[in-house]
Amino acid sequence: MYNNITPVITGTQIAYYIVCHRKLWLFNKNISLEHTSELVEIGNLIHEASYTRKRKEINLEGIKIDLLEAKRGIIHEVKKSKALEESHAWQLKYYIYYCKQIGIEVEGIIDYPKLRRREKIILNMEDEEKIKNILNEIYVIMSDDKLPAVIKKPYCKKCSYYEFCYC
Repeated sequence: MYNNITPVITGTQIAYYIVCHRKLWLFNKNISLEHTSELVEIGNLIHEASYTRKRKEINLEGIKIDLLEAKRGIIHEVKKSKALEESHAWQLKYYIYYCKQIGIEVEGIIDYPKLRRREKIILNMEDEEKIKNILNEIYVIMSDDKLPAVIKKPYCKKCSYYEFCYC
């Protein structure tokens, strides 16, 4: 069960939980195939090439915030496309929640530089409750010895774990 003493869950784990429990489980068992993904590499290049004059990647005990506008109290998450938009939103809501837990009030923006779009993300009380539930469920998935089932979604074909699940 999640509490303030439990190890910090990363934004990646939140995003993987939203997208695919199997991917989350594999990632937590240190089976990482992201380094072989061309799409992940493209995302990294977009992240590095965007917003070069602003401070990047702030680390808070395992939480990696892509961009911080400290004076305005805004954190940014930079994404390649809107393909997994829900996971992007929950990842950023988690960062806002985490910051709130350590006494920092921030707002969030998801930046899609390739699309020239920004999306403001709000964290409300219902979201906070959902995040607490997600955190608890992540700990359950992480402690389970059984690999979750394949989910068979359209985005699976572009996943770095595709061959692990379907071949």
